[in-house]
Amino acid sequence: MEESSGIGRASATLFAKNGASVVIADINQDGGLTTVKEIARMGGKAVFVKTDVSKADQAKNCVDAALSKYGKLDCLFSNAGFNPVGTVVDTSEELWDRVMQVNLKGAFLMCKHSIPAMKETGRGSIVCTASVDGILAIPNEAAYIASKGGLIALVKAMAVDHARENIRVNCILPGAIRTPLYESFARESGMPRTGGDPQADQHAMGRIGEPEEVAQVAMFLLSDAPTFMTGAVVPVDGGYSAVKL
Repeated sequence: MEESSGIGRASATLFAKNGASVVIADINQDGGLTTVKEIARMGGKAVFVKTDVSKADQAKNCVDAALSKYGKLDCLFSNAGFNPVGTVVDTSEELWDRVMQVNLKGAFLMCKHSIPAMKETGRGSIVCTASVDGILAIPNEAAYIASKGGLIALVKAMAVDHARENIRVNCILPGAIRTPLYESFARESGMPRTGGDPQADQHAMGRIGEPEEVAQVAMFLLSDAPTFMTGAVVPVDGGYSAVKL
């Protein structure tokens, strides 16, 4: 489990509420520990491992911590990411590299170290958070769009490579979701913050989503319910990808 706010926190809480023993991995220690406390308060099981998912040793340490604490690994929700604005002209090489390291390489590393542990368990389920921006380009998000498009392709590759090992790999595509990441993007892009949310009308449902709505889909895909689903790319976007503007 990655990220201690927004979709990550909502998902960790929901998973724990439904009986999962959770490892929360994030670079933000305060946020991660806050999520652990919330889960403990409701009687769930969770530990925090400070992790920069773009670093191989830290990704491995996170998986090792899960195995040490709980004895096995069944699921991975790879959710870490950030979304700076900019065209390729505006985006510095350093920022481009960091976006790719976190959004794409981070998922690669977490999966690389999780899959062998799942093979030991005898099965596994992985869900990666991409974005509708990975299939529908919008202005001024070149690095983010490229990273999420790459992640969608990586999910399909892993699904094919590991299907015969009883490991399913699927991908969710959130639309605009009310998270700290979205609020940061709105400020950085100069989005007007009065008179309602300007992104709402671009979604068929006429609103942006809530983190808990994405968490429900992630939990379904990680669960034993969709046993014949792998390599799937699932929009959770209030109809954003269905709308023709």
